[in-house]
Amino acid sequence: MTYRFAAASLTALAAVLASGCAPTLAGPQASAPVAVSPAQPAPAALPTLVEKVNIPYEKFELENGLTVLVHEDRKSPVVGVTTYYRVGSKSEPRGRTGFAHLFEHLMFGGSENVENFDIPLEAAGSTSTNGSTWYDRTNYVETVPTGALDLALFMESDRMGYLLGAVSQDKLDKQRGVVQNEKRQGDNDPYGLVEYKVAEGLLPVGHPYRHSTIGSMADLDAASLTDVRKWFTDNYAPNNVVLVLAGDIDAKTARPMVERWFGAIPRGPEVVRKAAEPVTLAADKRETMTDQVPVTRILRSWTGPAITHPDAVPLAAGLTVLGGLASSRLDNALVRGDELAVSVTASAQQHEQLSFLQAQMDVKPGVDPAVAEAKFNAIIDELIARGPTPDELARAATQIVSGQISALEQVGGFGGKGSTLAEGLLYTGDAGHYRAELEAVARVTPAQVQAAMQRWMGRPSYTLTIEPGERTLDGATMGGWGDEATAGAISPDPKTPIPVTRTAPPREAPAVAPVGALTFPAVETARLSNGIEVALARRSAIPKISMAISFDAGSAADGAARAGTQSLMMGLLDEGTLTLTAEQIAVAQERLGASISTGTGTDTNTVQMTALTANLVPSLALVADIVRNPAFKADDVARAKTQQLAAIAQDRANPVGLAQRAIGPILFGADHPYGGVGARGLPEVVEALDPAALKSEHARWLRPDNARITVVGDVTMPELVAALEQSFGDWRAPATARPVKNLDAGVPAARPRVVVIDRPNSPQSVLLLGRVLPVRGTTTGLEALELANEVIGDGFLSRLNMDLREEKGWTYGIRSGLNAGVGPRAFTVFTPVQSDRTADSIKAILANLSAFPASKGIDETELQRVTEGNVRGLPNRFQTNGQVLGAILGNQVLGRPADYQTKLPQIYRGLDAGRINAAAQQYLGSDNLVIVVVGDRKQIDDQIAGLRMPVEYIEAGKL
Repeated sequence: MTYRFAAASLTALAAVLASGCAPTLAGPQASAPVAVSPAQPAPAALPTLVEKVNIPYEKFELENGLTVLVHEDRKSPVVGVTTYYRVGSKSEPRGRTGFAHLFEHLMFGGSENVENFDIPLEAAGSTSTNGSTWYDRTNYVETVPTGALDLALFMESDRMGYLLGAVSQDKLDKQRGVVQNEKRQGDNDPYGLVEYKVAEGLLPVGHPYRHSTIGSMADLDAASLTDVRKWFTDNYAPNNVVLVLAGDIDAKTARPMVERWFGAIPRGPEVVRKAAEPVTLAADKRETMTDQVPVTRILRSWTGPAITHPDAVPLAAGLTVLGGLASSRLDNALVRGDELAVSVTASAQQHEQLSFLQAQMDVKPGVDPAVAEAKFNAIIDELIARGPTPDELARAATQIVSGQISALEQVGGFGGKGSTLAEGLLYTGDAGHYRAELEAVARVTPAQVQAAMQRWMGRPSYTLTIEPGERTLDGATMGGWGDEATAGAISPDPKTPIPVTRTAPPREAPAVAPVGALTFPAVETARLSNGIEVALARRSAIPKISMAISFDAGSAADGAARAGTQSLMMGLLDEGTLTLTAEQIAVAQERLGASISTGTGTDTNTVQMTALTANLVPSLALVADIVRNPAFKADDVARAKTQQLAAIAQDRANPVGLAQRAIGPILFGADHPYGGVGARGLPEVVEALDPAALKSEHARWLRPDNARITVVGDVTMPELVAALEQSFGDWRAPATARPVKNLDAGVPAARPRVVVIDRPNSPQSVLLLGRVLPVRGTTTGLEALELANEVIGDGFLSRLNMDLREEKGWTYGIRSGLNAGVGPRAFTVFTPVQSDRTADSIKAILANLSAFPASKGIDETELQRVTEGNVRGLPNRFQTNGQVLGAILGNQVLGRPADYQTKLPQIYRGLDAGRINAAAQQYLGSDNLVIVVVGDRKQIDDQIAGLRMPVEYIEAGKL
């Protein structure tokens, strides 16, 4: 799937099935039940959970065919506006692959009555203003304050009905460049060409699902203004659209607003649905390719049925059992069992007319791929032949339903309630199809799964092996129709000027109503009997809680010399306790509908859990066992080390990973706790760790007097404290003093230079510029600096993004940032750019930084966007328990008050242009920046030499 700007998006149920809340199963036989203390209540019944999933809506249709769904949700004063067009890449003709996505980009470039869609929407407080394209549809999303709904509808209607008069050759050429860099960015990743090869292996030339949504470079070059006009008039009519309004709105209020803005847009041709059936291969097929990858990857794939087919749910459940749950059969047999793989996965990617069924394995270094593949295939074939167990399906269904409950928190954006309703109606004719799917998941039987897998996965499969080596394929030539080598590419139409012509009388944008005060939940505090501080923000929108147990540690506790120690220790917490194996831990989570994860940040180690309120007590018992009683068994440690070493190898193969590993040591040096290569660490450090060292690390840092528990969700403080006392109340701190990190250690003096890391055959160069600032994360009063950073590089409308992406077309996106560590803060700028513009991009970045504010101070539009626009957008940022939890954790780490978010409107409104300009002048200039460049030296060395800056070189293998 491709987007206008970086974001995450999946079709509704496919997202649930393939995401972290998706299932994965035990070995070929059912796993033994995990004993929960008899005093603990049993997990909630699945039918009870399904009852919690509900998105009521009203539906109406305008005379021009526009279908509108309205879902009322008054928990926050925002409305998600979700617009789905019944056209995607499968509708593209030969020679014009990638055009649906290119057109999506053009839709943000302004219409006859709007010069730029993002500026007024962000000024009005919109968030998630974005779009995406996939095989079956193109969508546009924004979540706006209720008072800006009229403006959002005006915007969406103007590009639906009044776009062509504003489209020019210049806009087309610029967005073509952006999309081509988006393609280069994806192709440049390790395994970045695999999607093309799998589609070519499964589907014949001309099949609508064969060519990629991003398309081929030749076809993108061929797109013309004539194509733009035809695509618009053929597809972008109201009768091909589902519009969903979800949030602080009702149908009675919405209908006249929709009729006002959309009613005059005429009907257009109906989108023609092409035949696009699943394809059965004549025989098993296999191919091998080499790429710049660290480990061998093996994929086995089939096409499957449409999302509405009776076998769709059984197949999704079966593939979840195979490789979706933490306790999946592939995980248990290949990662934990015989240890032939470092990672495995399986999923059913379901679309309107077919699905892609796939299982994947990354072979453990040193293992014969043929041996690993034989076991991989045996596990798949065993499940196809015999089907899953009832226990496996129950666990999978519980995780799926739990995940869908979480999706109810967001009214808009990608994956929220608006897209769930829109995709149901668009793909199946039923906006409530999500409910039918979940009910089918809850009652699916092993026999149904077995029969479906035999029907579809008993057919010949396509196997692709990617081996480490030189990249011999060229992504620029891939992703297209597929017959260009024999039939030739279609030539571009002549780029003759087409006059810009208004198609209708001017329309005025409506005024935006004021917004009310931000409602951020009050944070209650308490202490357990052993002294652990507990913070709770109560929210009852969904019957779930999100919890974090944070410890003052993080990768800063390692420093540069021991980088990777904390990460390995934390990763082993759920790999086995004194009473439970890794498989039993995974199974217990799945039965409870909980999700437990561990992580290592810069300053903190965190164990996070989402759990159903009904299962809170047993879920807390499980997470307490993981935190307090890790076993660090020798076999588990050896397996985890192998996986972490493989992850380090993946980082070293990835241009972004290389840049990120390089920047910490360069900026902070070996003597500062922030001077490491990142949480995953150094191979030699990880290899040397043993169970005794990890137990010592756990005892030193994970202790109750170094812990804090933060919870957001549907529970009262008395209920929470009582449950926590059962699980953590008897945990006692050791007699030794708490460890302390020296964040006051010195850092190297800043000096400008270019640091080059050679990565051959790269179509892009990754740039990462940085400098340590003379402020700390705990320094107060830095809001002017943070807003200045928004102006220069943090956001779609930032100066850097508008210049390098929207004006020059050299990148898919660029961002600047201020790291939020407790210690010294660093200013960074990150972007992948096309290789032939490496030096030009560096010059452009430095020029933008130098100009702010010396020759170009903040203007009125920018000032309004980052002050009042941010104030208006605050309610959008705290729709979910996870968003609120993240804000509270940030406040805790940086020493902010618990009600900091409620103070932001007053703080932002008190900042004027002078203070923001002064912050930019003091902190964000172009002086003393280190510039890390990861790219192909054959293409970039001459460019770098022209910068006339000191140049250093680092070998990728030394990071």
